[in-house]
Amino acid sequence: MAQVDTLLRMLSQHQGDELILTPGNPPRLLRSGGPLRLFFPQVDDAMYDLLLGDLLTAERKAEIAQGETSRFDYSPSGLGRFEVELGASQARFRRRPEPPPSSHPRDGEATPPPAAPPAVDMAPPAPSPPPTALPSPRAHEPASRQLEALVEHVLALGASDLHLADGEPASVRVDGTLQSLEGTPGDVSVLLREQLDEEARQQLASGVGVDRAVTVAGTRLRLHMYVCDTGLAAAMRVLRRRAPSLRELDLPVDISGLARLKNGLVIVTGPTGSGKSTTLAALAQEALRLRRGLLITLEDPIEYTYELPRHGALVRQRELGRHVRDFPSGLRDALREDPDVLLIGEMRDPESIQLALTAAETGHLVLTSLHARTAPSAIERIVDAYPPERQNQIRVQLADCMQAVIAQQLLPRASGSGRIAAMEVLRGTRPVQHLIRDGRTAQLLSAIQTAAADGMMPMERCLRDMVRRGSITRDVAHAAAGMTHRVAP
Repeated sequence: MAQVDTLLRMLSQHQGDELILTPGNPPRLLRSGGPLRLFFPQVDDAMYDLLLGDLLTAERKAEIAQGETSRFDYSPSGLGRFEVELGASQARFRRRPEPPPSSHPRDGEATPPPAAPPAVDMAPPAPSPPPTALPSPRAHEPASRQLEALVEHVLALGASDLHLADGEPASVRVDGTLQSLEGTPGDVSVLLREQLDEEARQQLASGVGVDRAVTVAGTRLRLHMYVCDTGLAAAMRVLRRRAPSLRELDLPVDISGLARLKNGLVIVTGPTGSGKSTTLAALAQEALRLRRGLLITLEDPIEYTYELPRHGALVRQRELGRHVRDFPSGLRDALREDPDVLLIGEMRDPESIQLALTAAETGHLVLTSLHARTAPSAIERIVDAYPPERQNQIRVQLADCMQAVIAQQLLPRASGSGRIAAMEVLRGTRPVQHLIRDGRTAQLLSAIQTAAADGMMPMERCLRDMVRRGSITRDVAHAAAGMTHRVAP
């Protein structure tokens, strides 16, 4: 199959009749001379050559080199016949009308010779590129359909996030990298019209961002709308339906033992977009598998659903702004609801931190997240959230109930497809408790480096192990560790 067949299939699916490829521009798909509104990235020279490589025989290349246009018929399997024009700077595919069905030639007519098959490249075929476009509806169709088409396109690209702003093309984040989309709707207020109720408009007018959990095209999304210098903007995060298992995550460190804990505090930390919520959900799902107990979640918004084992575990999920006013009030309620495991989406302020510590001290397993770069800095951030006169009390509480801090970041896989988590793990051993209680957080890194037998893992060692296993490249490990010395082979 030629690489260009992917675009011809899209053309066929949307009843188009002409495809035009020009390096430096997005592909153009036409129907009766008018453009089909599709979302495409630009085709650079390398992609142009890849798309047409299977059709460029030596004879056709010679024609083009002489300044001529190479014309021929092309019949990809199941897609009909196309008249093809290949020039030095443009390729055009026009659909030929299908001849009327006939099993025999008329009297006096010669049987036409069979069409020559397309040229075949004997080299192993390159993998087909993923879908790069999905249809956008015509202008008269509602904004909801435009948003559905855009979300479908985001899913086809395997993107995790969609960014929109008035007057700008949309952007998506694929494997951690932002990519701009050509030809996407630029009027965010129209695109998100159904999400902009009066309450949202008032919040935005007062400079407050709006958070919503929405379902578009059958996909749950976390939507954040805000105002910036160019007008209304939005960030949308794709939410998975089902909580993954720890096995599915392919983590470099075995943290399954944390789900067996009866009580205490487990913190997952890292920058935005590092997969903290996914790791927490996997730990919660593992806890449900291992025990008969009640899991209560406090989330903003609800991101995953959980599979209930047959032995009678229970789940109660509550969403901020929908089922509960805020994290502190939700936590106070949860302590009266007989939980075994509490999943708190994020510890955001001193009050929510205090309540999480209290829950962990009173016999519950508390799973939560925090924004911090490393495990020791997570401890410092919790303590620094309080005024100096309260910090000693918080250190004592934290030392008594902290079971583990996991600092993680998502890195591109060496295969070039997808990302994988790298982890630093701090465990609440007795020496670590003493360091926290005494305020000697600067020594926590040394404790991590010398206590592998206690299940601890420094980030640098995790990165070296991942390089040895071929999960990531050495360059990626260097950048992730922020090191100037080599990662040992």
